[in-house]
Amino acid sequence: MNAAKPLVQLRPLELASDACCPSSAVVADGDSEEELARMAKAISHPVRIRILRLLAARTTCVAGEVVSELPLAQSTVSQHLKILREAGLIRGEIDGPRVCYCIDPGAVERLKALIGGL
Repeated sequence: MNAAKPLVQLRPLELASDACCPSSAVVADGDSEEELARMAKAISHPVRIRILRLLAARTTCVAGEVVSELPLAQSTVSQHLKILREAGLIRGEIDGPRVCYCIDPGAVERLKALIGGL
């Protein structure tokens, strides 16, 4: 019986030269790596990106409008909002019987900086 050839030829990892990647590149510490991973996971769903864009386009906090803008059940939208809130990308404030959401601009800038440090 003949051994099957691999479909992909693996090569050893080559280190980047100094000309390509100067030594002044930012190296993330463990905490920022965890933070980036948490935020990246939160924005890994298209609906959550749409929610962030919706909130970023508003100058005031948004409550029920998020649900009316999306073709999803209120419970599904609430779950997406919860994930974004837990990642720190949005804030939710109780306003009577509802929660009012807004984007956290500092967190979005932090996400941009973390991605830029890759």
